[in-house]
Amino acid sequence: MKPVSYIAQSPRLLDQLREVLRYKHYSLRTEEAYVYWVKFFVRWHGRNGQVRHPRDMGAAEVQQFLSMLATQRNVSVSTHNQALSALLFLYREVLGVQLPWLDEVQRPTRPRRIPSVLTTAEVAALFGAMTGVELLLAKLLYGTGLRLNEGLRLRVKDVDFDRRVLVVREGKGGKDRVVMLPHTLHVALTAQMAQARALWEHDRQQHQPGVEVPDALAIKYPDLGQRWGWFWLFPAPRLSIDPRSRIERRHHLYEERLQRAIKLACAAAQIHKPVSVHTLRHSFATHLLQAGTDIRTVQELLGHSDVSTTMIYTHVLKVAAGGTASPLDALASLSP
Repeated sequence: MKPVSYIAQSPRLLDQLREVLRYKHYSLRTEEAYVYWVKFFVRWHGRNGQVRHPRDMGAAEVQQFLSMLATQRNVSVSTHNQALSALLFLYREVLGVQLPWLDEVQRPTRPRRIPSVLTTAEVAALFGAMTGVELLLAKLLYGTGLRLNEGLRLRVKDVDFDRRVLVVREGKGGKDRVVMLPHTLHVALTAQMAQARALWEHDRQQHQPGVEVPDALAIKYPDLGQRWGWFWLFPAPRLSIDPRSRIERRHHLYEERLQRAIKLACAAAQIHKPVSVHTLRHSFATHLLQAGTDIRTVQELLGHSDVSTTMIYTHVLKVAAGGTASPLDALASLSP
């Protein structure tokens, strides 16, 4: 029997996959990734003109596909793991196949890399080369340690100026947490909220559908997405089609907008380190530890389940501090 309480009704495999993913409340990004890998898996094995259903394939086909990704396409460990997770989900949750070989498939070990971190001077130079809402969002991510999606998905009700905190809803792992609200951003955030209010009022006058709300709240409270408190803090300037409901509504700013702005700012500021949006989060944690903040506090602010994840930033500190003298310097001091 199928191991889940939900049985997909669609006849097509990919539609069945989507239905189970949505039933289990997986994110849209995960849904798109899993559909991509399952489609790739089927097409790769059908490259000789003999398309087979995954139910008719097994351990050998999965291992061949994963081996191809590692040896021919040289995918990263994270990409390899994502492909494996997609196939495991397909067999276990969609097809209801419980075979011993599923537990024997080995995941490649992800190497622990020391993240790239900016100095405070580099952060200032980066911000100096940015403007507009991208600058405000970048400052917010650096000042709070939020992930990009956590910052983009902030709603008006999540900003508490009186307590000086932001409430992060459904962060990574579906967890909520509270982070500090930098005092220096109060004026800019108030202005941003006023711009968001103007867009919200425009949408109400045009009788546009409300913003997306989680789970079944839209059914229980039909007008919830139209309320001011649930509106995005960083709304997109234009309406777009919701990829799941196909409803035209206002989404939050797109991720690529800040990513492009940071790339251009790094070039303008002549920062030659590898810098991404996530580098702001790495810099936030490292600079807090440099200032003497307890690692457990940093763990809570970052939303890490295990302190060992946060410990990577202590290795960054060892590299950044440069407190240990090189024996070459000692030798140089003895030279006449």
